[in-house]
Amino acid sequence: MGDVRLGIVSVKALDERTRDTIAAAAAAGLDHVGSIDHVGFRGGEGIDGLITAASLAGIHPSIGVYVGVYQLPLRHPVLVARQLSTLAHFAPGRLTFGIGVAGEDPHEFENCGVDVRTRGRRTDESLGLMRRLLAGESVSFDGEFFQLQDTRILPVPHPPIPLIVGGRSDASMRRAGTLGDGWIGAFNSAGRFAEAVTLVAEHADRAGRGSVGWQHAMEIWCGFDTNVEAARTRLADTMQRFYGLPYESFERYCPAGRPEHVSEHLAPYLEAGCQTFNLIPIAASVDEAIEGAVQVKQSLLGSSA
Repeated sequence: MGDVRLGIVSVKALDERTRDTIAAAAAAGLDHVGSIDHVGFRGGEGIDGLITAASLAGIHPSIGVYVGVYQLPLRHPVLVARQLSTLAHFAPGRLTFGIGVAGEDPHEFENCGVDVRTRGRRTDESLGLMRRLLAGESVSFDGEFFQLQDTRILPVPHPPIPLIVGGRSDASMRRAGTLGDGWIGAFNSAGRFAEAVTLVAEHADRAGRGSVGWQHAMEIWCGFDTNVEAARTRLADTMQRFYGLPYESFERYCPAGRPEHVSEHLAPYLEAGCQTFNLIPIAASVDEAIEGAVQVKQSLLGSSA
């Protein structure tokens, strides 16, 4: 199964403690830190994923930065490609860019002047254009949503930025296979993850993409505590506040307890083809969250040897 990459993702805006958190994560051996992305979720809360990624990259000189996932249909692909090119210039080889179709809160689309019913087609068009622009092509294009004339983005990111496609539907797996460098799942079983890996490969074969160095990933909320009930309660309270839904809607996908309990939950995903885990760890303190993530990584590395 090879190496395992594991990092932590924050669902909160940066604050004065972020620098220490990132330094601790890097020193502990975690591979990346990351951010979600929302223009205005559930009444206005949000984090801009790319601005956060730039800030994280500037705080630490070497740790990886993972955006997962960016609401691509709400943005113009040329502007996103320019931002990625700029960020890659200052932090080469450190950024992984996950994209999604969004839609959990249709109000975000209304506020951005985008018809939520077009989100899938718009994402396909955007992602296809971004791949060409990030490769340094001069692009002329007349599509359903975007019109470009002799448009070019330089400098070309080197090494290339992995574009990972998120989602739970078969359409997201088709998108990953034809246009992405991997698929990132959330709130799905290990069995579904294995199906996704197969579907992505099949779509890539049909598209004639040849050999692809897939970087499949899984985003997991988890709770750490020596007391399982305390871990569950803390995780449940946090997720219910964030999503406005009962924790029971997510519980089977979100392990809580000691690090070894979380590792046991993640191991089947590793067997299914997952190479990267993005943990959203909830614990009594940041230090405990990082320590829990580190122990999970060490356990998974042992099981993949």
